[in-house]
Amino acid sequence: MAIKDDIDCYSHPSKGATAWMHEVREVKKDAVSVSRLRSCGAILVGKANMHELGLGTTGNNANYGTTRNPHDPDRYTGGSSSGPAAIVASGLCSAALGTDGGGSVRIPSSLCGVVGLKSTYGRTDMTGSLCDDGTVAIIGPIATTVEDTILVYAAILGSSPADRISLRPSLPCVPNFSSQESLQSVESLRLGKYTEWFNDVFSTDISDKCGNVLSRLSEKHGCETVEIVIPELHEMRLAHVVSIGSEALCALNPDCYDGKGERLTYDTRTNLALFRSFTAADYVAAQRLRRRLMYFHMEIFKRVDIIVTPTTGMTAPIIPPGALKVGETNLQVTGNLMRFIITANLLGLPAVTVPVGYDKQGLPIGIQLIGRPWCEASILRLAAAIEETCAEPKKKPLQYYDILKGN
Repeated sequence: MAIKDDIDCYSHPSKGATAWMHEVREVKKDAVSVSRLRSCGAILVGKANMHELGLGTTGNNANYGTTRNPHDPDRYTGGSSSGPAAIVASGLCSAALGTDGGGSVRIPSSLCGVVGLKSTYGRTDMTGSLCDDGTVAIIGPIATTVEDTILVYAAILGSSPADRISLRPSLPCVPNFSSQESLQSVESLRLGKYTEWFNDVFSTDISDKCGNVLSRLSEKHGCETVEIVIPELHEMRLAHVVSIGSEALCALNPDCYDGKGERLTYDTRTNLALFRSFTAADYVAAQRLRRRLMYFHMEIFKRVDIIVTPTTGMTAPIIPPGALKVGETNLQVTGNLMRFIITANLLGLPAVTVPVGYDKQGLPIGIQLIGRPWCEASILRLAAAIEETCAEPKKKPLQYYDILKGN
């Protein structure tokens, strides 16, 4: 397994893909999630590249080089967990750990054609990561199959003592695929689809492929698709960027005041400049919106079990040649990649992306399943059904290494 560069894996430094983080923050032990993996016998091959400080969705990194998409090296992997997704998709590791505060596990997983899980906020212990003091991020697995994703999730799950007191999570459980009852439970699922949102994609290849999956789930498993309306999506995006931006800036301010901010990439500095425009009143308003939006979603979950969307609004974008040296800020691409992502982060809901096919250019497409709080088992069970009976056959990426055959 590989570990994203913002998660502590002793004795490697955690740089967060910056040029200086290791100078001000010493890694003295494994992150809790990494320690749990070691205790299960995981072989950790090292740290994986990422978008600097996780503040981007493409995976561009002018400090250490931009990770390339194994399906097309001229395209981005997505981010910020770019390295973990590319490593898994190219066959170098069967699984990896990433972090997800704004789709950073699910976006690259979708663009690279692998499975990525964002668990309920507080389900896994964030201690030992660079983003362990916010309210939107989690540590989650990226793997080639749903079953491998479940194995890694089962190894790392377990809330921190503080989260057990404040969030009172329900007992974790994982699907038992050998159980007939587990298979039958897929048949009774009600799947929520907000058609106007579902179809708001850069290419109709994405909505068509994901729509076909819903049709097959109905035909093969008897799942019911229920039309829903999710209000205030624009307000949700604003509340998310104010929340994650303010929390990231709060963590970075001491180092920025100490002069380290000038050593960040232009892309990161642009984002931090935006975050500095937010006020305390903006942050409080975002949390009020958060509570209101949670109410709307819990009302929707009285009618459906899982909300289904495409994972991203576009497939892997092309890397502009000039961006390799100095980075880039492209808010249109960011908007397309994050269109369906932020609900799970702002509201702390579990979500998983599963590859379901390819667009006309042969680039992977993912479908996203969003569940009720603490209901990871439900979305993973449906994800396994999609992988087994509804998705198109997988294609090997252009860049692939079979570690079992050695080629």
